[in-house]
Order: sequence, then structure tokens, then C-alpha cells
Amino acid sequence: MVERTLAWLTAHRRLARDYERHPAVSEAMIRWAAINTITRRIARGKPAARQQKYVFTPAT
Repeated sequence: MVERTLAWLTAHRRLARDYERHPAVSEAMIRWAAINTITRRIARGKPAARQQKYVFTPAT
């Protein structure tokens, strides 16, 4: 669960690297990313769906 949450947060470009000098700014950016992620999920209106597995069929 923790690894998944961190992966969602690092999807935001600014959190991919530690650019901030002050811990308070880093904390604010983490909160912003979490709020953004939750808002997108609520706005989508349906649960997340797994991507369909692609089956490779060689051409003959």
C-alpha cells in the first residue's frame, strides 16, 4: 500500500526529485499531489480498471 501511494505521488513531476530547500514546501507539494490524485479519482466517477493484458499473436 505504501509503495503504491509513493508511486502515485512521484507521478507528479515536481515530486520526482527533491528540489525544495525547506521541508514545509516539500510537505505542501506532497499534500497538493495527494489532493490532486484524489480529486481526479472522484471526478472520474468510476473505480480504477486494470489495463487489459495484450496478447501477441505473430503474423503468418
